[in-house]
Amino acid sequence: MNKDQALGVAILVGSVAGIVVYAWLIYTYAIVTLQVTAFLAVAAVMTILAWIGWTMTTTPPLEPIDYEPPASTTSNEAEEKDRPQTETSS
Repeated sequence: MNKDQALGVAILVGSVAGIVVYAWLIYTYAIVTLQVTAFLAVAAVMTILAWIGWTMTTTPPLEPIDYEPPASTTSNEAEEKDRPQTETSS
């Protein structure tokens, strides 16, 4: 078994153990367990929102992009582009 597979087994066993422990806590201390779970869920969401707000507050505004339209071609240049080129042979 390589290192990645061993880590996968550890994650699998830890996850199943976490489910068993959580189920036992729900069965034994239902109200407290649900209150703690709800608090942690709300705290996680609020932490993410606070991080987004902090990032938006501390990030300097972007420099405006100056758009310059392409230079227009003159009628002579346009005619030269449209005219088929003739090959001159000597």
